Amino acid sequence: MGEPPTSMPENAKIQDLTPRYEEDEINLLDYWRVIWKRRKLIGWVIVAAVFLTVVISLMMTNIYQSKAVITPVATKDGARGGTLSALAQQFGGLPGIALPGGSSASEIVALLESNILREMVITRYNLMPVLFHEAWDTEKKNWKKGSGINLNPLYYVGKLAKLLQPQAPKGVRKAEEGVPEIWDGIRKLDDIVSVKNNIKDNSITITADFYDPEMAAKLVEYFLLTLTNHMSEEARRVAMTNRKYLEEQLATTADPLIKQNIYNLIAQQLETSMMAEVKENFAFKVIDPPKAPDRKTKPKRAQMVMLSFVVALFLGIFAAFFLEYLEKQNININKRSIPWPFRKR
Repeated sequence: MGEPPTSMPENAKIQDLTPRYEEDEINLLDYWRVIWKRRKLIGWVIVAAVFLTVVISLMMTNIYQSKAVITPVATKDGARGGTLSALAQQFGGLPGIALPGGSSASEIVALLESNILREMVITRYNLMPVLFHEAWDTEKKNWKKGSGINLNPLYYVGKLAKLLQPQAPKGVRKAEEGVPEIWDGIRKLDDIVSVKNNIKDNSITITADFYDPEMAAKLVEYFLLTLTNHMSEEARRVAMTNRKYLEEQLATTADPLIKQNIYNLIAQQLETSMMAEVKENFAFKVIDPPKAPDRKTKPKRAQMVMLSFVVALFLGIFAAFFLEYLEKQNININKRSIPWPFRKR
């Protein structure tokens, strides 16, 4: 019988682990040598990226943000039309009556984001020359038809992006090239004006980002005024329709109890119409009115430069290791092409 295997000595374990640590240190040192060898390349990549970012950021237009905070108005019944609904339930409801519900936050947000409201804002306040100021000739009060030279490279980037977009059908193409239409204005407002529904606070925030701080505040104000007029006019229209229908039902009803309830419904319609005439705090209350900002919100040039520096650093290091890899591949290929007796050992 042979002797049982003995355990490995401690000094042998240490000797086996030592080369691994040395190999790791050598690999890290090799990495650093590659970076130091290609330091000029990495430096040029960083300088070029940072310089290009600075130039582009300086060409970008300063954008200012104005905002307003509104909240839906709750009536004494908890929601607009609560009394009307209760009266209608007393006699089983009347067909054909559109009961005016409360103006909830979701309804107001839907109106603010609708195309119909944005179209009314554009047409009522003639915002097409403001939204497309670069294509508007202020002296001639007309759209620029010529193709002038623009020194801003971002302008040509936008033109190239439009060319890459799918073409519109023939039936909906622009009647005159270079002249923006109402759909262009609506899409422009989608990029400028944003609406946020704060469910927790039961409030709505309307923000406008524009290069002119005064116009940014006016855009938010235009939206609020147009929203107030639209909701009040719609409430008056519904109240008049309901009142006309109730008066017709009153002439054909003999039951005194139902007549009394119809009279109450007509009174409710008159009250709604009168409240809509006032307009002030009819559907919503302005908590924080829009003001012209004194500081820009974007572009954030310092952050852009720092981000470009970090990205360029990683790109430069990647390029350095890639070139080092290609250089080693070329050396190996050259060694294989040399006859065996002449290779260096």
